[in-house]
Amino acid sequence: MVLRNGVIKKDKRVAIAMSGGVDSSVAAALLLEEGYEVIGLTMDICTGSAVAEAAKAAANLGIRHEVVNLQGFFKEKVIDYFMSEYLRGRTPNPCAVCNRHLKFGALLEKASELGADMLATGHYARVKYDEVSGRYLLYRAQDKAKDQSYFLYTMTQAQLERIVFPLGEYTKTQVRQKAAELGLVSADKPESQEICFIPDNDYKKFLAAHLSGQGIKPGLFLNTKGEALGRHQGIPYYTVGQRKGLGIALGYPAYVVALDVENNSVILGYDKDIYKKALVAEYNNFIAFAGLNAPLEVVAKIRYGAKPALAVITPERAGRVRVDFDEPQRAITPGQVVTYYQGDLVIGGGLIAAVCF
Repeated sequence: MVLRNGVIKKDKRVAIAMSGGVDSSVAAALLLEEGYEVIGLTMDICTGSAVAEAAKAAANLGIRHEVVNLQGFFKEKVIDYFMSEYLRGRTPNPCAVCNRHLKFGALLEKASELGADMLATGHYARVKYDEVSGRYLLYRAQDKAKDQSYFLYTMTQAQLERIVFPLGEYTKTQVRQKAAELGLVSADKPESQEICFIPDNDYKKFLAAHLSGQGIKPGLFLNTKGEALGRHQGIPYYTVGQRKGLGIALGYPAYVVALDVENNSVILGYDKDIYKKALVAEYNNFIAFAGLNAPLEVVAKIRYGAKPALAVITPERAGRVRVDFDEPQRAITPGQVVTYYQGDLVIGGGLIAAVCF
């Protein structure tokens, strides 16, 4: 394993974010094999078995393990944000926010307190130092099916300088094989596809329980001509592109085209109506360079599972960026992340603020 083109010296101490899963456990094992002193760090952010499983994994590897209580910070930065975005008619991406504020913010600070020079995680991504530009660059992982660079666009140069992704050159199959060879308890552990703080992944039930009395109220379903079709249960319960669970029968497959928060209306239409060619992104962060000064050809992803699509990004006022796609994209959703790439290089990204009709 080559870490960061030899940037790390083997006499250094590395902290690693541990969840108890196979990825972080193998990442820790790879660091140990390279001769680093490794400390496991686990964020105590949600109820559940993550802390106990991480402690077991650390014991399995014979490394020191520390639990970092970030429950209050997590609630403020992730859960409260998650709920407020739904009230605004947006669909948030809590993983990207957690990475920014907790994993590469609070956890990196804790690593420093423990005398660790670097922080490693089990993310599938790669970091390299470019001597020509003098910048740390972020790249997609070797395993494109598991690549997680989409969630990492917020990373700063100060963070990238101290971050290690040991799994960047590995495939998921290789990681599981390595875990089995090492006899790690997490070798056969299934992957979680759920949001950690939402029981049973039922976000509608979660919002109903936590946002009662905070502005969720029924309103009108409208078609794209503005004609009333029926009544909806509350804007936070819907997202662009949604078809199932609308609670209305129109005699044809209906999809959420847009959410009109100002008028408390949910706009419904046909599948063809949810394809759009442009968006505006806010809170942009650029990794490959300091800032966007002119239009640039990229490929862009509008959600984690989306196929990268050819686009041109153009700077606008107040740090916003307009993204014009060569081909219409399905269900561009305000609140979600859009990440910009050139090949495997992550140019940067932002939050989708608006869809251009």
